[in-house]
Amino acid sequence: MTLVAGLIGLIGFFFFIRILIEGDEALKIDADLQSSILSPFISFSIFILVITAIISVVFSVLNMIKHPEALKRTLMGVGILLVFLVIAYSLADDGAVMSMGKVLKDGEAGSVSKWVSTGINFSAILGIIGFGAFFVDFVKSLVKN
Repeated sequence: MTLVAGLIGLIGFFFFIRILIEGDEALKIDADLQSSILSPFISFSIFILVITAIISVVFSVLNMIKHPEALKRTLMGVGILLVFLVIAYSLADDGAVMSMGKVLKDGEAGSVSKWVSTGINFSAILGIIGFGAFFVDFVKSLVKN
């Protein structure tokens, strides 16, 4: 595993050195230079990201299959998050989007606006729960000491 991490680091270092040799100004001006240096670097980064995500998901699923208690806790957590998502969706507004007091195009209202509002409400609900848990833990630590 250390060998793989070292190889990835070495490839990243190679791209870093190529970028340093060419310089920032040359990369900003020359599109061919950008495509010869930055495009492979971006492709390599995306490849590493995808592989890492796949490995993480596969090992998480295997761990949950091996440990049924972990699977049960995971499913309960996902169920609770779905309940919060349903609450956020029911509180969401699907009205037209406003920009500086003016209603935007007709197409801006409806499902897109509803889901954007749902995302904002969902984040707010989770933030309030997180802050509440932090506050409770803080008070417990004060009482404990």
